[in-house]
Amino acid sequence: MDSAKSNDMRVYTGIAASPGIVVGRLRVIDRRRLGVEEYDIGQTGVSAEIDRLRSAIASTRDELELLKEHLQASIGEEHLFFIDTHLLILGDTRLFSETAANIETGLINAEGALRRTLHRYREFFAGISDPYLRERISDVETVIEKILRNMAGEAPAPISQEGGQTIIAAHDISPADILQMDRSSIIGMVTEIGGRTSHTSILARAFELPAVVGVDGIADLLLDGSPVVLDGLSGRVVVNPDSDAFLDCLRRKQQYEYVERELLKTASLPAETPDGQRILLKGNVEVPEEGMSIVRHGGEGIGLYRTEMLFMNRPEMPGEEEQYQAYSAMQRAVAPHPLTIRTLDAGGDKLLDGIIRVSEQNPALGMRAIRLALSMPDEFKKQLRAILRVSAAGPVRIMFPMISGLEELRRARALLTEAMTELEAAGIAFDRNISVGIMIEVPSAVVMADLLAREADFFSVGTNDLIQYSLAMDRSNEHLADMFQPLHPAVLRSLRRVVEAAHGGGIDACICGEMAGDPLFLPILLGLGFDELSMSASSIPRVKQVLRRCTRERALEITRACFGFATATEVEQFLKDAATGQIGGEPGLT
Repeated sequence: MDSAKSNDMRVYTGIAASPGIVVGRLRVIDRRRLGVEEYDIGQTGVSAEIDRLRSAIASTRDELELLKEHLQASIGEEHLFFIDTHLLILGDTRLFSETAANIETGLINAEGALRRTLHRYREFFAGISDPYLRERISDVETVIEKILRNMAGEAPAPISQEGGQTIIAAHDISPADILQMDRSSIIGMVTEIGGRTSHTSILARAFELPAVVGVDGIADLLLDGSPVVLDGLSGRVVVNPDSDAFLDCLRRKQQYEYVERELLKTASLPAETPDGQRILLKGNVEVPEEGMSIVRHGGEGIGLYRTEMLFMNRPEMPGEEEQYQAYSAMQRAVAPHPLTIRTLDAGGDKLLDGIIRVSEQNPALGMRAIRLALSMPDEFKKQLRAILRVSAAGPVRIMFPMISGLEELRRARALLTEAMTELEAAGIAFDRNISVGIMIEVPSAVVMADLLAREADFFSVGTNDLIQYSLAMDRSNEHLADMFQPLHPAVLRSLRRVVEAAHGGGIDACICGEMAGDPLFLPILLGLGFDELSMSASSIPRVKQVLRRCTRERALEITRACFGFATATEVEQFLKDAATGQIGGEPGLT
């Protein structure tokens, strides 16, 4: 909490997880973690505790299956990814076996043993640098908490509402909770734990439900019923706001909603400059709900569908049919727009449970992404066949991650050809002319982009990794945050080389990294000649607004000027001046 005033106004600060500003009554839901007492059971109690564990896991599985059946009837198949994820975690035999081993070796009760298993999971996920994957620990925690509550006979009821304009506060809110909410009455949510890339936050954004997470102390039962302002833009939560705070909130709320309405008016407008230069604006997603949000915000398809989540938190790799169903749900969510599916991008900081691991001193430079996929061709072909099958229903592209040279691309294409042959033999339909692209993420791919362009159908630059590898800095290292510079001259020169090689080879150049979604960078990406930008749903109308104000000629002028600077700081300041109209009397872009 930041402050407290005499009228009992309290200001809390957390993480802005889903944009929007709402005013309502706080309803505190008691979702505190169960207190777990660990105690000795002696050798004679081991069998009984293992039986309690087995029974609680079975009860939790039944609970989730019933919930899935209920939601299938009420909201449809497309929204059940999260429950399937939790069922997979629950079905991981190691969850049971490791906890049972803790009971046997520690001679402790099942609850204490399960909490020890959770600690081990937390240590593992804490070592993952990718924020999307690091926050998958929240799914494991949700499942283990359900097991613990079943042991205690305290399975929580779904969140219900009492009247309208309700803002829910809880220690944690699961994706299943959101799916069961009456979102006509519940207008926002705030939790004590969580991060921006947790599944709960992703779903809140997809449903456009304002949310703030990571707010310590907000689930205090004494706050229940209090008037509250939730600001999903700044991450602030104001309980019992005074008149000044309330009026300030209303002004900001009106301004935000006006801007959003104006921006969303561009959803149906073409993404083109005043002089007719078109760029495709697409979305980055990992669940079908995000796909629907991309379309609502004016996106023209999916430029990056991350498939790693299907492979996490499970003892074996997903089968072809399971993958096909997941990819089909995404395809239906964005139809008739095109869907670009990135094949498995795991290893290094994204290790999977269902594979044989090798000890690596530097996993970030080791067996990961396309290297990992090529090392297990049978599993890789399952994914390729699933993607190919989806291509029969609508436009689908395949994208291989972290290609460093032609050998990898050729081997991946060879396996794709084998997958096509197998589907043909089985009489299964697919698009034989499916586009096959590669992600440009490492310097070697930049250097030989002209050769790669001869054998790829499109390029998509993963700027996050390209910056990291080009500048030799760990983007997850907080001490190096200032060195992660998208506008570094070396990065800009790499982007120019990629576009020139792509167009020289007659293929499109795309960006699916975070640079694509920053309106400040739009003029230089336009000037460089990128054909497609892929980003989060909320970024699409903002980027489109700048695009529709910036001529191709002006973008070229700005880009030429940027290549005359020697540092990222100089480039950034120049772009800011151009955006605000402080250069040569030109009108601003924002």
